[in-house]
Amino acid sequence: MPSSMFSMRASHGTTLAPEQSTIFRDSMYNKPNFFYKHLLCFKRSCVSSNLAHSSVSQKDIIQCRAVEVASNRTFLKGEKFQLHDVIEAQQFDRDILSAIFEVAREMEIIEKKSRGSQLLNGYLMATLFYEPSTRTRLSFESAMKRLGGEVLTTENAREFSSAAKGETLEDTIRTVEGYTDIIVMRHFESGAARRAAMTANIPIINAGDGPGEHPTQALLDVYTIEREIGKLDGIKVGLVGDLANGRTVRSLAYLLAKYNDVKVYFVSPEVVKMKEDIKEYLTSKGVEWEESADLKEVASKCDVVYQTRIQKERFGERTDLYEEACGKYIVDREILDVMQKHAVVMHPLPRLDEITVDVDGDPRAAYFRQAKNGLYIRMALLKLLLLGW
Repeated sequence: MPSSMFSMRASHGTTLAPEQSTIFRDSMYNKPNFFYKHLLCFKRSCVSSNLAHSSVSQKDIIQCRAVEVASNRTFLKGEKFQLHDVIEAQQFDRDILSAIFEVAREMEIIEKKSRGSQLLNGYLMATLFYEPSTRTRLSFESAMKRLGGEVLTTENAREFSSAAKGETLEDTIRTVEGYTDIIVMRHFESGAARRAAMTANIPIINAGDGPGEHPTQALLDVYTIEREIGKLDGIKVGLVGDLANGRTVRSLAYLLAKYNDVKVYFVSPEVVKMKEDIKEYLTSKGVEWEESADLKEVASKCDVVYQTRIQKERFGERTDLYEEACGKYIVDREILDVMQKHAVVMHPLPRLDEITVDVDGDPRAAYFRQAKNGLYIRMALLKLLLLGW
């Protein structure tokens, strides 16, 4: 089918500017799920849709601070959001990212200054989590409640829902969408969020699908980098740890490729190296990347050291491989000593021993601020998907 059939129409039937149409071209033509994307866009077009500046503590001469970013929103208030679902990081282009971040800064003001927001009063959100979660599930539920909405929740749906009886994901989605206005789903299988989106007529948000993607984590990660470093173009980012199984680093790599003059370093044990598809994607987008076995050297060069946990649950019975990967790369005071004063350490959490606790007191330890930013990003997404700009 000709590309023009896809490039000019968004999920709600909204006509897009040429630069915005890359959202669909990117994700359709550069990935094997081309047919899925076409069907999703077609389906959605037929469905009717129902910063404040702050400083962080200082220590010695090191200072990390939230950077106020000027408004550059290109979408008019009241317009429908360009996407019906949030399934993968490739859906977003720079204009939409910048506009989402502006809405997130508005959500921060709401959270801090106006605890009684009723923006989403009357709306219901269902959280379907087939894998354990603390930050993602609670931040989505907090986001909905802080905007006046209500939550229907299931924890460990793999064991305590009808999935344990053999119900298909598609049947679960068809049932739950009858009770709610939006579904946030975490699943143990890569691609499950796509299946859910193809089934539902209400918005689906992918809260992590196995070793696949975690797009809302990537959004909050990029938002955090912009706030902490003050820019997204021209940065150097070190991705450290379990890069083979880490859905957060995969999604982050896709978003970093939207920016100019970015360099990515991969630092990981041999058994969990970054997969070739991400390397090929970065190369196709002109992003320079490099693999290294020397965390100290990489940390000395980077604006962001993004540490991740070695994920034991992804190794199955291969405990020998897990033991081989554990403890090889640890961010400690020795790593901090070589980092630049403006640089930050990030982590999607939870952590085990890959960041020592004596790092927590350093202003460059951004991971708890990063987690809080997830609330603002998810408030923004819920507002945009349910109400529009």
